[in-house]
Amino acid sequence: MENGRKSPGGLTEDEDIQLMLRGSLLRKVKSRRAKERLYRLQEDGMTVWFERRFRRAPSKQIFSVMHIEGVRQGHQSEGLRKYGGSFPERHCFTIVFKGKRKNLDLAARGEEDAQHWVQGLTKLMARLQAMNQREKLDHWIHGILQRADKNKDNKMCFQEVKSMLRMINIDMNDIYAYKLFKECDRSGDERLEGRELEEFCRRLLRRPELEELFGHYSGEDCVLSAEELREFLRDQGEEATLRQARAIIHAHELNEKARQQDLMMLDGFMMYLLSAAGDILNQEHTKVHQDMSQPLCHYFISSSHNTYLTHNQIGGTSSTEAYVRALMTGCRCVELDCWEGADGEPVIYHGHTLTSKILFRDVIESIRDYAFKRSPYPVILSLENHCGLEQQATMARHMKAILGDMLLTQPLDGQDPDNLPSPEQLKGKVLVKGKKLPEPWGEPRGVTAAPDPEEEEEEEEKKEEEEEVEEEEEEEERLQERSSQRSLQEIQPLQAKDASQVAPELSAVVVYCQAVPFPGLAQALQHPRPCEMSSFSERKARRLIKEAGPAFVRYNARQLSRIYPLGLKMNSSNYNPQEMWNAGCQLVALNFQTPGYEMDLNAGRFLGNGCCGYVLKPPFLRSPHVEGPRCLVLHIRVITAQQLPKLNQEKRSSIVDPFVRVEIHGVPADCSKQQTGYRSNNGFNPRWEETLTFQLQAPELALVRFVVEDHDSTSCNDFVGQFTLPLASMREGYRHIHLLSKDGASLSPATLFVHVKCKRH
Repeated sequence: MENGRKSPGGLTEDEDIQLMLRGSLLRKVKSRRAKERLYRLQEDGMTVWFERRFRRAPSKQIFSVMHIEGVRQGHQSEGLRKYGGSFPERHCFTIVFKGKRKNLDLAARGEEDAQHWVQGLTKLMARLQAMNQREKLDHWIHGILQRADKNKDNKMCFQEVKSMLRMINIDMNDIYAYKLFKECDRSGDERLEGRELEEFCRRLLRRPELEELFGHYSGEDCVLSAEELREFLRDQGEEATLRQARAIIHAHELNEKARQQDLMMLDGFMMYLLSAAGDILNQEHTKVHQDMSQPLCHYFISSSHNTYLTHNQIGGTSSTEAYVRALMTGCRCVELDCWEGADGEPVIYHGHTLTSKILFRDVIESIRDYAFKRSPYPVILSLENHCGLEQQATMARHMKAILGDMLLTQPLDGQDPDNLPSPEQLKGKVLVKGKKLPEPWGEPRGVTAAPDPEEEEEEEEKKEEEEEVEEEEEEEERLQERSSQRSLQEIQPLQAKDASQVAPELSAVVVYCQAVPFPGLAQALQHPRPCEMSSFSERKARRLIKEAGPAFVRYNARQLSRIYPLGLKMNSSNYNPQEMWNAGCQLVALNFQTPGYEMDLNAGRFLGNGCCGYVLKPPFLRSPHVEGPRCLVLHIRVITAQQLPKLNQEKRSSIVDPFVRVEIHGVPADCSKQQTGYRSNNGFNPRWEETLTFQLQAPELALVRFVVEDHDSTSCNDFVGQFTLPLASMREGYRHIHLLSKDGASLSPATLFVHVKCKRH
């Protein structure tokens, strides 16, 4: 490649990639004014920089291919639909990022340029997906070397090497670092280049713990035979046949001669353990593997609260993109807070507040486009309706016109009315949760239906709060809320119509999710109505669990229940969803826009069935007659971590002092946390070799959360990374854990290396 450029992922000759390496003038569209800048793919094929066209400001990295969720061509984002009108649609494209980062809307000078970038980024994403961990490490090191080589001469003096070590979180003793430097400086010119640099990096990336493990099984000859690998597989609790051992050698061994003789060298063994085959997550569980033919109420269903918000519920932005993001993570129940809008068009926003408004129609279009891209299983639209009859009818019209056959408007043929249909039966369907008129619907327009359950619940709770003596903190929160609501209402008076009436057109599209006030457990258990569902605030749900837990579990075995956060939470904070899942609640709605351990648990809960948004509840939560779970003892040996991210990139001397905490989230008796000691000044390859032991009463409900933090003796520890998964999806043996950031994005190549052992009683 020209100028000796390194090939980005083996796509050297590709026309799209070549154009991206040369760079293109693109306009960033985020308002009526769009600035033109030169965007260019870097030689590593992983990062894109922009250069200011007219100022002498330095170039700046703006994103990595690793952080891209997808690329859309045309006016396919909220931003381009709003501000891209002056650019031809075929010149425009949108880069969608993982986590909470905003979309990047771009307009090229011509259709061809836009096409090259869309196709090129798509190819690079596919290449990245196919890369093994060693290749990712090589790319990572290549990027570090580029940053550390200050004078860009492709050689590194000792000072530049020291700078690189700090960048990658190593506080290495100067004497040891210089000794390693001199050993690799074959030319003796006090500079490392080419193969010398490769040798230096290879030594840094050594994994002594894997060398020891390899030596234990390979013996003195330092080569694993198929028979020795079979023994390792048996100890891992995996399929241990010679055929399987040979298949692994052929898939992962790098040395061709060894491969031909069915032998595995240390590098091949490391490659195997760093691949998906060595991941802690059972790879069978990355696909839908559970029975999907049971009634809806037998599943936990991934659910979002205030889905339209991108930030908090007082002054945050409402966006159709928030629906897209939720649906693309596998969320299957989204909330639509519907209010009267101008020109007869209903809008969605958080009423009584300064959150921005979006059109109901635009949201339904986004749902149509993205509902089934991530999962084929049904999506539930939870309508919180504050509209008058006219705009309710408009809502029904929009849903029918836009969703077409996707919208379920009739009960399924032959469906038993005493049972809800299954996710399998409802594949590709959108269900509406809302109020329904009593049958027959012969009443004149404007018949009053039961009051909105969530509104009634909130009113009841406010009264209780006034009567009860609450803790000081809750009292303060309530006073703040009243003060905020008063000031906000002065700025923006409420424009809701009487929503206690329901339009027949809207009532007609409610089939299996009829919203009703909770009749009480006694009546609900005596006269179950599977097609009716109630909503509970987190406080009301906790009270039911505390006062009548077993009865609430039985209720949830027959009917759907939706739990939502307290309205007092101005900052859109979340509650712990685990306590609701313990009671069998299905639709445990969280603020997806608020990162934290609660959303980590939610992501972990729905990781175990192909991220399809439906997870089958354990048998004892589906039927009261099933025997309870079997106890289990879990041993987790935390061995090492690799390439932990540096938290403070600006502070050159800042190196993390990492420790690992393992948390069990499950039934109250199982909830516990244990942690290792911390390792000073080493985020690159810290070693612990500490075993943490947990006793579990209900392992089927348990989630395991691995957290890495930076120890700080004077203030709060800083979060480094985490990974959460269901215990039932966790594999035994020696495993790597690929860490995620606070908002769920990959921290590649950061990993933990652990050994897992389970003993059932």
